[in-house]
Formats: sequence, structure tokens, C-alpha cells
Amino acid sequence: MKLFYVDSLTIALAFLLDLVIGDPKKYHPISGIGKLIQKTENFLRSIHLDGKLGGVLLFLIVCSITFFLSIFFIKLLSLLSAVSKSFYFFSLVILIIVSSLFLALKGLILTSSTIDRLINENKLYEARIALKALVGRYTENLTPKQIKIAVVESLSENLSDAMIAPLFYFLVGGFPFLVLYKTVNTLDSMVGYKNERYKDFGWFSARMDDLFNFIPARITGFMIVLATLFLFGAKKAKDSFRIMLRDGRKHLSPNSGIPEAAMAGALGIRVGGPNYYHGILVEKPYIGEEKDFRDDVIKLAQKVVVLSSFLFLIIALGVRSFIW
Repeated sequence: MKLFYVDSLTIALAFLLDLVIGDPKKYHPISGIGKLIQKTENFLRSIHLDGKLGGVLLFLIVCSITFFLSIFFIKLLSLLSAVSKSFYFFSLVILIIVSSLFLALKGLILTSSTIDRLINENKLYEARIALKALVGRYTENLTPKQIKIAVVESLSENLSDAMIAPLFYFLVGGFPFLVLYKTVNTLDSMVGYKNERYKDFGWFSARMDDLFNFIPARITGFMIVLATLFLFGAKKAKDSFRIMLRDGRKHLSPNSGIPEAAMAGALGIRVGGPNYYHGILVEKPYIGEEKDFRDDVIKLAQKVVVLSSFLFLIIALGVRSFIW
């Protein structure tokens, strides 16, 4: 097994395994990364490194540990695979299983489907609680339509964070880069806030997450447009592309607005707008144009997300085989 290269079949099988089985409820590697971040943060704060310098150290320490552990993991599998043919296949299966844990398409679809079902059953309280797993905004007073819009926003953004970006780095740099990306993404989700506690300490992690997601977010936008063409036709694809170009930069994030705008154009809805985050009203701009808001908007967004993921995998593997 090569350190920074994974064959196309392994990547495809890891993708399919996540789609079929999804994430385990216990002993998930992302949870382990989260605990490492928390313990490192507590240590740095205990020695009064709680400003920008501490934030840089947090990023470097956590990323170094996970990156070198991933290298050790591949080296160990390489040693096992060299023992015999049986051990080679065993090592390959382990790599496929572990790699699939860093993808999250199944979990994303399941969570959004649960919220959709709760709304349809008029269980708004439960739907608002379930929505907290996807978004950081206050959900207590959201209407069914606002909940659905929030789910569509999350599906769009997480298409990049949970699928396209991990696959991109998996293809480019093998398992170590897959782990590195998910570490950066987890750091941002835990400390990348602009509140009093993290505005300095989490600044570096947030900026690095922006950097790591710059290319994948734009790829995601184009995959949404392409998926829209197959699912809904040329007119909707044209709207998706137009709104992506027009509104993609309106978002407070340099990356999240690209897939959200593409999805908004594809579905003919408007996302964004003012929302409360951690007790503070954030005046986010609106993205898209509301033309035809449908009750099944979450299911439509799910179709776009799944097809976009498949299209990226097929195109990326095809391009890589042509280049290499």
C-alpha cells in the first residue's frame, strides 16, 4: 500500500460502504478527533495560551498528531499486507471500512429524512430538536418552512464538507490527507466561532478551514449544477448556475455560499436571511429567488446531493485514471 495514494476501487468501495451502512453510533474516529481537540484546548488554556498564538498551536498540535497517526496506520497496514495474500485482502478491507467513516453521505440523508418525516407528522418540537444536529442557529421558533430551508442549506453545505471535500483530498493525497482534512473541518466546527471565547483562539482554524474548502466548495457548486441538469432539466440547471454566480459570494463564509446558491437556484427557493446564533442576531443576506417552494423540497435536495456525490466520484476517478 502506498502512503499517499489509494487505488480507485478502494475509494469507490469506501464511498459505497458509507452510503449503504453509514456511521457507527460508538467509537467513531471523528469523536476521537473531537476529544483530542478538547483536551488540547484545555491544556493550552491552562497555561494561558488562549489567544491567537494558542489557536495556532492548537491547530498545529492536533493536525500533526492525527496526520502522523494516519501515516502510522497506513504503514501498519502495509506491513500486514506484505505477510501474505490473505493479510493483503484483510488490510484492504480494514482500509475501506476506516476510510468510509470519514465520509458522511448516509448520515446526512438519514438525519434530513428524519426531520422531514417529523415535519410531515406535525411533530414540530421534535423536528426543531433534530435540526440542531445539522445547524448552529436557534431552532426553537422556526416554522415548518424555515426548518425545511435550514435542512436544504445544511444539505448543500455538507455536500461539500462531508462528501466532496473528503473525497477530493482522499483522491489527491490518500488516507493521510483524508484524515487531515476531516481534522481541519472538525477544528473549525468546534472552535471556529466569532464569539468572545473563540474569536482569537479559533481564528486560525477557521481560516485554514476556509483554505482547505476553497477548491472543493466550487467543485461542489458545479456538481450541483450538473446533477440539476440530469434531474430537472436544462432550465433549472441554468438557474442553478446563474444563482451560483450571482449570489455565491453573498454568504458570510467564502465557501458555503457557493453550494447553497447553486442548490437554491436548482430548487427555485430562497435561503439565508437573518437568524439567531448563540443568542445573537446575524443578518445574513438572502440567497436565491423563491419561485416554486414545494413541500418535498428536502427530498429534492437529497436527490441532488446523492447524484452530485456520484457524479464527482465518477468524474474524479476518470480524470485521475487519465492523468496517472
